[in-house]
Amino acid sequence: MNSLTTLILWVFLSSSALTTFIINGVEASHNLYMHLQSSRPPVNVNQLHRTGYHFQPPRNWINDPNGPMYYNGIYHLFYQYNPKGAVWGNIVWAHSVSKDLINWKTLPNAIYPSKPFDKYGCWSGSATILPGNKPVILYTGIVDEKNTQVQNYAVPANLSDPYLREWIKPDNNPLIVADKSINKTAFRDPTTAWLGRDRHWRLSMGGRRRHRGIAYLYRSKDFIHWVKAKHPLHSTARTGNWECPDFFPVSVSGKNGLETSVMDPNVKHVLKVSLDVTRYEYYTLGTYKNDKYIPDKNMIDGWNGLRYDYGNFYASKSFFDPSKNRRILWGWANESSSTADDIKKGWAGIQLIPRTIWLDSSGKQLVQWPVEEVETLRGKKVELKNKKLVKGERIEIKGITAAQADVDVTFLFDSLDKAEPFDPSWDRHDAQKLCGHKGSTVQGGLGPFGLLTLASKNLEEYTPVFFRVFKDHDKYLVLMCSDASRSTLRDGAGAYRPSFAGFVDVDLTEKKLSLRSLIDNSVVESFGARGKTCISSRVYPTLAIYDNAHLYAFNNGTQTVKIDSLNAWSMNRPLQMNN
Repeated sequence: MNSLTTLILWVFLSSSALTTFIINGVEASHNLYMHLQSSRPPVNVNQLHRTGYHFQPPRNWINDPNGPMYYNGIYHLFYQYNPKGAVWGNIVWAHSVSKDLINWKTLPNAIYPSKPFDKYGCWSGSATILPGNKPVILYTGIVDEKNTQVQNYAVPANLSDPYLREWIKPDNNPLIVADKSINKTAFRDPTTAWLGRDRHWRLSMGGRRRHRGIAYLYRSKDFIHWVKAKHPLHSTARTGNWECPDFFPVSVSGKNGLETSVMDPNVKHVLKVSLDVTRYEYYTLGTYKNDKYIPDKNMIDGWNGLRYDYGNFYASKSFFDPSKNRRILWGWANESSSTADDIKKGWAGIQLIPRTIWLDSSGKQLVQWPVEEVETLRGKKVELKNKKLVKGERIEIKGITAAQADVDVTFLFDSLDKAEPFDPSWDRHDAQKLCGHKGSTVQGGLGPFGLLTLASKNLEEYTPVFFRVFKDHDKYLVLMCSDASRSTLRDGAGAYRPSFAGFVDVDLTEKKLSLRSLIDNSVVESFGARGKTCISSRVYPTLAIYDNAHLYAFNNGTQTVKIDSLNAWSMNRPLQMNN
């Protein structure tokens, strides 16, 4: 250890207690286009379909949100970024800061390959505030052409800089190296570290053993010397490689977030993993005790389990925001267009609107809602109340910019009698397949009803977001869909336009369903039943763009539904968004 390293460690680790970590996913599974990753982007980036109020840099590829944190009044977001092109490769940690999670200022790249321990890549990681108010980043480095993965750390060069523009990677890296029992090419994404009652730190890493997904557990007394625990935090057979694990506590009552080290009888723990095989994320709720995580008995621990988002959403990372006592979730949405289209337009990828996340009162799932700050962008407003929608009817929501809007609607219905019988042959775990079969134009009983977003005037193209209610013996099943299959007239060669869907666990006693959609040119983020089920879709209309986009409420079921209330706003652009 050289003198510089010794000084850095003394400054950052001399406190009596050490830290908390936050880490995100590593995108090893991205297709690497060697001949394209450094291609020169277009001189003039194509602005068509770029979002107005979602986070994205002016050009090039982005993926995982990295190391989000709140430090000295500033929100920091790092993210995987290719400074040389619009496909995955040449990855660095880009860095942006904000005072409100909405207006962002771009800073110089924070971390990039420069040392033997990250020569072949600086992948996803976390940021944490050490005791004494000292931030630190942990990230995965690639050390050779064999894709050997190790865990490194970096610290700010100047703590007096409010934006923490420059970061130093000490020479005692890497901190964690895989032993012989671990697949070194699937060993990444340390979680936020938590401090146990024994004053030892723990963190978890994602990986796999053959087809078993694993969250490895490591312990440390001093945050520098880490030892692998005998048993993993958790593992599940036949789930493939686990990326982007996130492990944190949630309160069993109320919406307040908890710092990651909180452990008492009034919390549950959340383990979220991103599955490399499916490219979706899954989570369970459970109990953490004696360094083991045990999902609750009613949890499905695998591919058919609960998801944060049933659409285009991956590599998410949460962090505790002490300024408002909440846990915030960031998620990445990649493009659904082809690689050739991405290169042509000169950009790819967005970060979805950050969400506040908490435990539902049932204790059976999480609830998500866009951070309140996004409401500061609301402009012109229109309202509808007590509007009936009979079978086949649609009402246009006029007076706002339908291509860039925030819509919040509550539907009422007088009866559940017309709910369709749920066919026993249908897979109750495959909502997406059911939505593809029972689309927005297929007449039902109670539903389909909802919104037609990014619609052309004559409905040549549109993205419907809707509900459909089924009767399953003595219970009701609510299907929520966001169907991109009709979103554009363009030939979809190389594009992905699925009928995303999820079931909504909601009590229909009040015969009411709510839907909120954030519409932003090429993304529709939707929140069903006040955030119990969320679906994000990427779409690229050819006619329904800018002022030619329309928004409708519709009903194609035989049961009349009523718009109890609908509030819709034009959404302004942030004053500063990485420009």
